[in-house]
Amino acid sequence: MSNRPELLAPPEIFYDDSEARKYTSSSRIIDIQARLSERALELLALSVDGIPRLLLDIGCGSGLSGETLTENGHQWIGLDVSQSMLNIALEREVEGDLLLGDMGQGLALRPGIIDGAISISAVQWLCNADKSSHEPRLRLKAFFGSLYRCLARGARAVFQVYPENIAQRELILRSAMHAGFAGGVVIDYPHSAKSRKEYLVLTCGAPSISTAVPRGKGEDGESCSEDESSEENQTVCISDRNRPKKKQKITRKGKGKDWIFKKKEQLRRKGNAVPPDTRYTGRKRKARF
Repeated sequence: MSNRPELLAPPEIFYDDSEARKYTSSSRIIDIQARLSERALELLALSVDGIPRLLLDIGCGSGLSGETLTENGHQWIGLDVSQSMLNIALEREVEGDLLLGDMGQGLALRPGIIDGAISISAVQWLCNADKSSHEPRLRLKAFFGSLYRCLARGARAVFQVYPENIAQRELILRSAMHAGFAGGVVIDYPHSAKSRKEYLVLTCGAPSISTAVPRGKGEDGESCSEDESSEENQTVCISDRNRPKKKQKITRKGKGKDWIFKKKEQLRRKGNAVPPDTRYTGRKRKARF
């Protein structure tokens, strides 16, 4: 069985009261979240002028990453789809404002008010079809489009992601570029299976010198070269948790009553059991019963 939570259940179901409490009480997870949040904040490249910024924490969970933002003197708004996670955040009395919502439906925030956005291990959830109405490309489009609108001009968004394969990374990055973002992927420790981390670093606005993507860290903690961050091609597919696809209805023109009577007659000549003709034969059904 896969150990990727997004392949097991939707986030609002997977992170129930029990899982949310277990997640927040783990010292290992707390340490990992703190280090990832510090790195994301570093990649945001905010001006060091002592002025607090209003940041957005997407997939904030119980507020572990938000605590890092508070410790660095910033104000923040946290968004999460799990009510249980947000309840834990309220119990912990985090400093940020909390919103319950699905990022795949867009962010209901005023244009240009956010100075930067981070997300730790959340955006790849949009690549899964949790409901029959979910289309990953449309959900990514709604998310990145609304994020672009609420960010201030020149602001950055940094997402730490765990793409299942290279196709998911390309799908996420392509959706961001279509929304108007400039940027790319930063990979820390690219040759370490355990320490490897990927960050999607995006800038709100057209490409420029200031939108250049920073380099990832190597094994020694220093920036690694561009060649060391290169990736090999992998299989292309979009994860949908093996959801069975509905058969598409195929409409064929020209198959009215005459065609049906003719076909039934052919089957009778072959000796097949064919229902008798009635006044309902070939009648078009209504769209709804």
